[in-house]
Amino acid sequence: MSVLRAMLVDQLKDAYSAEKQAIQAMKRTLRKATDEKLKQGIEAHIAQTEEQRDRVEQALDKMGARPGRKVCEAMRGLVEEATHEMEDQEKGPVMDLVIVASQQRMEHYEIAAYGTMAELAKAMGEKEVASLLAQTLAEEKAQDEALTKVTRASILPAALKMEAEEG
Repeated sequence: MSVLRAMLVDQLKDAYSAEKQAIQAMKRTLRKATDEKLKQGIEAHIAQTEEQRDRVEQALDKMGARPGRKVCEAMRGLVEEATHEMEDQEKGPVMDLVIVASQQRMEHYEIAAYGTMAELAKAMGEKEVASLLAQTLAEEKAQDEALTKVTRASILPAALKMEAEEG
């Protein structure tokens, strides 16, 4: 196996682990969210992430590989950081902001990972793999935008109102 092929397979295994960890983290986070649009967005994103995990598995299959036991340490760290930040908050608008911040950090990590993998697969002539990865990349970017919109529309105004009432 060429060095680049091995690198792409390794990154795909890493992405598979990241998606699995993200699904579990979002399920836990969902119980802490209070903003209705945020909760709906997290529920939809869990379903989408399950499809993305399956897409990574398809890409691995096309590369003649299996997910294996690799653990994405970056996602593990992002999930751990989010867990610690949420421990310090009560349910409400500030918790929702903490949730959005952690979700967006995860999205940005995934955008970087999928962007690199898609370009590598494309350059290697792995058109089907590149297409699968490009689809996920577009979804990750859209999810990041959706989180920004819900934050601007309802979460930030609610957090600012709460702070003004307390201050």
